[in-house]
Amino acid sequence: MSKVLHSPITAQSSAIKAESKWSKGFKKTWPLHLLILPATVIAVVFHYLPIFGLVMAFQDYKPWLGFMNSEWVGLKHFESLFMFDESVQVIWNTLVISVLKIVCGLFVPIVIALLLNEIRKEGFKRSIQTLVYLPHFLSWVILGGILIDLLSVKGGIVNRMLADWFGQQPIFFLGDGDWFRFVLIVSDIWKEFGFAMIIYLAAIAGVNPSLYEAAEVDGATRLQQTVNVTLPAMLPIIAVVATLQLGNVLNAGFDQIFNLYNPLVYDKGDVIDTFVYRSAMLKGDFSFATAVGMFKSIISFALIIISYRMAYKFANYRIF
Repeated sequence: MSKVLHSPITAQSSAIKAESKWSKGFKKTWPLHLLILPATVIAVVFHYLPIFGLVMAFQDYKPWLGFMNSEWVGLKHFESLFMFDESVQVIWNTLVISVLKIVCGLFVPIVIALLLNEIRKEGFKRSIQTLVYLPHFLSWVILGGILIDLLSVKGGIVNRMLADWFGQQPIFFLGDGDWFRFVLIVSDIWKEFGFAMIIYLAAIAGVNPSLYEAAEVDGATRLQQTVNVTLPAMLPIIAVVATLQLGNVLNAGFDQIFNLYNPLVYDKGDVIDTFVYRSAMLKGDFSFATAVGMFKSIISFALIIISYRMAYKFANYRIF
């Protein structure tokens, strides 16, 4: 009986103790909360509030009518996404370009990291590493202008070299769909492989030197040491990077393509992000553009979950 009578008092005292403990902790950490506040406000304003705009995907949205008065059409725009040949082609372009970027962007940094690992002069090694890392910091606005000048049919240095050295006719790199894809993939690798290479160099630096010494005692050449010691040590991080890249299958690179493409290469170079931009900003079809963007977000979300599951299963990697 006494336990029953005293239980409300005990619960109240526990709540008071918990509250006082929280208030003491908050007094110590309030500057950190204050630092987080601007980032939190930005995240809410630019990432969470716009989610309400997804309602446009289910409406025949008219800006002058607003969200509340626009006609509700259900899944009409999602059905249209797979009915138009242009939409299907855009999805296919996105898959082709992004998969090629992922595969090549995984292979090239590994090869360059292995080659840099064989350089014994540290000053020369660091100089090369810095040079290949610099393009990562350049905007595609800048690189787009540079590439347009370099690959121009009239006066571009690449076409001039092809004509002077090989007698080749000028190639319309940015006006032919197949060449345009080639330019996208090569320029993306050139820009980003230096940044990705750092991950693999860090993995190589963590290899136990005694393994190389044992292999050298056994008479292994540098190539055999690379194949039998370095690569197996890199496999876990390679597996992590490869599986996490699965979530980017529908991200073909809006910034790059937007700064390089033109109507001549829409059939081979138009991707989901640029298609959404043109549908909304140029054609004014906000509802259809929202439906396309929502379709991409749902598929990307599913792929991200799958990629993290695979990374945990095959490489024992987890964030949460």
